[in-house]
Amino acid sequence: MTDPEILKHTRESGDFSRMLDAVPYAKWVGLQCERFGDDLIFRLPKKEENLGNPILPAIHGGVIGGFMEMSAAIYLMMSRDTFRMPRIVDFSLDYLRAGLNRETYAECRLTRQGNRVANVMITAWQKSRSQPIATARAHFLLED
Repeated sequence: MTDPEILKHTRESGDFSRMLDAVPYAKWVGLQCERFGDDLIFRLPKKEENLGNPILPAIHGGVIGGFMEMSAAIYLMMSRDTFRMPRIVDFSLDYLRAGLNRETYAECRLTRQGNRVANVMITAWQKSRSQPIATARAHFLLED
């Protein structure tokens, strides 16, 4: 299946597994995605390989950041009708509390999109959406 066919299949079926399998980092951390109406919710499952502090146990901060950045990139791909991964220009991450070894969720919101640049706000949480573990702002260069 070619890249445009994967994107078309994902849009029509709502099954993100083929798309996420095509992105090595997303596959490695176990990133998953589900569509709820117009919203995409990204999920990072509980996985021992993602731990940074086994004593707490807590997810490695780099895994949380990578999960949030990858979620924003896939969110943009789905909103732009292209299978090309947008290029990251800047990523600013605020850790708010420890990400314990449990399922972690993220949602993205497009805050601004021009012809060449897009800005995305990402929020990650575990038990309650009202208590995020991290927030981030990502700026992407859009290429056609």
